[in-house]
Amino acid sequence: MERLKSHRDFVAVLKRRRRVSREDIVVHYLMHDDVVTGDTATVQGRRVGLAVSKAVGNAVTRNAVKRRFRVLARKYESLLPESCDIVLRAKPSAARADFLSLEQQMASCFEAVKRKTASRQ
Repeated sequence: MERLKSHRDFVAVLKRRRRVSREDIVVHYLMHDDVVTGDTATVQGRRVGLAVSKAVGNAVTRNAVKRRFRVLARKYESLLPESCDIVLRAKPSAARADFLSLEQQMASCFEAVKRKTASRQ
């Protein structure tokens, strides 16, 4: 799974306002076929970006949350559609959540994205 790196790509995903939310995680998603113009239309495969604000905690806490999110995204990426961009946004409560809880929420979110995108096609 590749990473979303540019601000432009993050904005494209967030602008569509398609999302799935759980207690500690919000997953914003964009299918590549939704994009008519721009560089994103030529991208193949899944890409993920992380958004962890200062509201989550200090730098050490934010980095720990990002590490957990990366591990879980890699583990459950097979649940996602083949060509999509995902932005994982951490709610402040994610800093206090245990790994098992985050794992269940991530799996649930990715399943929901899969269901929602499958129903559109």
